[in-house]
Amino acid sequence: MNTTPHTVVVTGIGATTPLGGDSTSTWEGLLAGRSGVSLIEDDWAAELPVRIAARAAVDPTERLPRPQARKLDRSAQFALVAASEAWEDAGFLGKAGEVTPDGKSGPAVDPERLGTVVASGIGGVTTLLDQYDVLREKGVRRVSPHTVPMLMPNGPSANVGLMVNARAGVHTPVSACASGCEAIGYAAEMIRSGRADVVLAGGTEAAIHPLPIAAFGNMMALSKNNADPEGASRPYDVDRNGFVLGEGAGVVVLESAEHAAARGARVYAEAVGQGVSADSHHITQPEPSGNGIAHALQNLLDDSDLKPAEVAHVNAHATSTPLGDIGELKSMRKVFGDDLDHMAVSATKSMTGHLLGGAGGIESVATVQALYHRTAPPSINIVRLDPEAEGDIVRDSARPLPEGRIAALNNSFGFGGHNLVLAFRTV
Repeated sequence: MNTTPHTVVVTGIGATTPLGGDSTSTWEGLLAGRSGVSLIEDDWAAELPVRIAARAAVDPTERLPRPQARKLDRSAQFALVAASEAWEDAGFLGKAGEVTPDGKSGPAVDPERLGTVVASGIGGVTTLLDQYDVLREKGVRRVSPHTVPMLMPNGPSANVGLMVNARAGVHTPVSACASGCEAIGYAAEMIRSGRADVVLAGGTEAAIHPLPIAAFGNMMALSKNNADPEGASRPYDVDRNGFVLGEGAGVVVLESAEHAAARGARVYAEAVGQGVSADSHHITQPEPSGNGIAHALQNLLDDSDLKPAEVAHVNAHATSTPLGDIGELKSMRKVFGDDLDHMAVSATKSMTGHLLGGAGGIESVATVQALYHRTAPPSINIVRLDPEAEGDIVRDSARPLPEGRIAALNNSFGFGGHNLVLAFRTV
């Protein structure tokens, strides 16, 4: 048995976000510094203290056949849209191991060596709440028979697996706002250990609904800047006052370097490794010293050949909360020291809002694009930079990244004390 770890590469990307219905339009929106946040015009939001959100730029029902969309929660709809783009972007068409309608064989992937790991922090919450309303208002017989498979948190990953005929494993890690990053890290380990050759991985979320917004609002976690939706998400600004809820999905195709080379695939970046830790401090509050995040960063360095001097870019978690934004930077300073000053730090949630379990997915797509195009997207809405914001924050406009072999990090942290850091590198 070969015990040598396999090199993992990214060969496909897909996204549907508040900035665009695919990865290209999303990337263009990030580079332009455009906000995807707007006022919620629905009647149900009229009495809420928070009436802003970052809704998807393109409704997923516009991209999926209506009979299929009706049987899927919105989170699964987003996942299928993003996964379909990533699958095609990697050069695959149709289901693995099957013959296409035109008589050609499916993609050159063994279904037994193909997996999916698509995460969601909350799962089919809108299906659950909407069908409960149906039960109360219209009675038992009107509840959809598709309710359970629609509300299951593993529904998005399972449906992506069905789309491509994945049989090596279909997984759904749930770790709040770190879920998407954990999914990609788990998928990379599936390949690195030799369990799979190709894995679709990422995160999805669709929780723009009065109950989650009211709950997050009562926790004082959301910005209440209803008068200025586009300026509400402001990481590192002295007046930041909470995150803005977003929706959408981001998916990458991970592949062993050998498998990618054998089929002549285009490679965006190498997936170098991951760092994982837990705070064990509080169910919602970050650990004040930042030691948990620092341990995740150090674990990444210890478990890979990555050197701090290689890291030229960081897609920060940076949700626009008073404690979290600065704590993340201080944790990076603990581990990286003066090298932090040479890392271009971008806070893309300033434009997309916070997609919870989908954040790690779309931000990994953005991180890979930043390396591939050697450009760090900006952080917008920083009118007055917090003097405690250490490091090189990319503000207002995109910035070129250095030539040569460089790496980039994607940080994700979640309620429950979950800390995940992913590293990618140019090839």
